[in-house]
Amino acid sequence: MGAGRRSQAERDDITVEIGYALLSACFLGGVVFAAVAGPAAVWTLPPAVERLLWATGATVAGALAVIRVVHVLWRHAARRR
Repeated sequence: MGAGRRSQAERDDITVEIGYALLSACFLGGVVFAAVAGPAAVWTLPPAVERLLWATGATVAGALAVIRVVHVLWRHAARRR
């Protein structure tokens, strides 16, 4: 990171970027979770299949959300250099 103090504009910039990363990650996670676990909520499936869909949806959605945040913030850091 830099050796000096950051200006207010730089602090605002990273704050907006963090907010965007978190918001887009939540949206992506929600869409992926709905796509994977949605059938368990709509149709009557065997209990084991429902549990598998809910667990898989939550796991994949969480992992993709974390990847999205990291990707957005790394891209922002590379753009600042």
